[in-house]
Amino acid sequence: MDYLQINGGRKLGGNVIISGAKNAALPIIAATILSDKDVTLTNLPNVVDIRTLLKLLTMLGGKVEHEGTTAKINNGSITSTKAVYEIVSQMRASILVLGPLLARFGECEVSLPGGCAIGQRPIDLHLKALEAMGAKIEIKGGYVRAEAHEGLHGAKIIFDKITVGGTENIVMAAALAKGVTTIINAAKEPEVVQLCEMIADAGVKIEGIGTNELTIYGTDRKPLTFKPVEIIPDRIEAGTYLCAGAITGSVITLNKVDERHIRASIDKLETMGCRFDLTQDSITIYPPQKIKPVNITTIEYPGFPTDMQAQFMALTVMAKGESIIEERLFENRFMHVSELNRLGADIWLKGNIAAVKGVDKLYGADVMATDLRASSALVLAALVAEGTTNVRRIYHLDRGYDDLEGKLSALGADIVRKKEVK
Repeated sequence: MDYLQINGGRKLGGNVIISGAKNAALPIIAATILSDKDVTLTNLPNVVDIRTLLKLLTMLGGKVEHEGTTAKINNGSITSTKAVYEIVSQMRASILVLGPLLARFGECEVSLPGGCAIGQRPIDLHLKALEAMGAKIEIKGGYVRAEAHEGLHGAKIIFDKITVGGTENIVMAAALAKGVTTIINAAKEPEVVQLCEMIADAGVKIEGIGTNELTIYGTDRKPLTFKPVEIIPDRIEAGTYLCAGAITGSVITLNKVDERHIRASIDKLETMGCRFDLTQDSITIYPPQKIKPVNITTIEYPGFPTDMQAQFMALTVMAKGESIIEERLFENRFMHVSELNRLGADIWLKGNIAAVKGVDKLYGADVMATDLRASSALVLAALVAEGTTNVRRIYHLDRGYDDLEGKLSALGADIVRKKEVK
């Protein structure tokens, strides 16, 4: 098993290119099921989750040519509509094949999902919406079995809570449904917007893109023809590198980035004393001499993203004063706290609120990653810790960060990937 060995205290500097967004690429890969023709996707990040979902398409009978950041996909040859446990257990996003498989083929079986253990992310909202569109659904033997042999029909869907995956699944299902589907309380994330734009560019009329109410006019099971899609930049990767600049007191420039998508992170960093130069596709961060404390509450987009909470917690550890972080979206997303405290952080937890008292120094230690974003928080803390930090279980990192150690090394970090000695 791989781990990262980091010797802290290095000043960083230079430029880093932001990869395509994993969370945009995954639903877009799933959406290719809505087509029986070639679909070309570019700017795909080189991460495990992307390779896993492309493998699932091939297991269903689709044809995939994947090289570097480009994939050419043809799902005209799909022969199976069963997404097996072997694949789905590795990543929650596999549930996104449920909507398009059901809409196009009238039936499917999808294993109940796995992924990071950051809390309950039930799919009941997805299933309830599909039932409203005419699907018959049962959960048996660890699988969701769905049928709509006459096709799905349009419906008015009201999500009780905002769900990114649920919005994406129902948008895809509605694209091939008969009639009009309206989604109330839809997610507004940039990744949802790009999925909607991809489907709209294929000729499906969608009203309200980027708002919390979407109206989709379905094709009544007519497969779509997609134009080539370039995946948007990864806003979470971008935010992580901004935090790397801030925590190490380094000037770093991010290229191929959309500052509109990370405005919440930039606003918090400005509160903490950072300054920025912004262009159309680049961001340069100028960190303060002393990091100011900050209060953060995670909330759905365009609010502060839960996927940046761990990284900002690492940053607040080095602030001059006390910061308060409230996690409102996932109940188990403070698992990195005990590991940060092993490095010398002073973090106190009560329920979904963390109080972080800034410290003068951190000290290298062996720490263990518990989920994807917690992994990057430990890397950030290790960059400023005195001595050597070994971050273990980095398979979590590999699910969502494209060559993190390579990019940090190019910026001047002393970071090496090693293998555990058995």
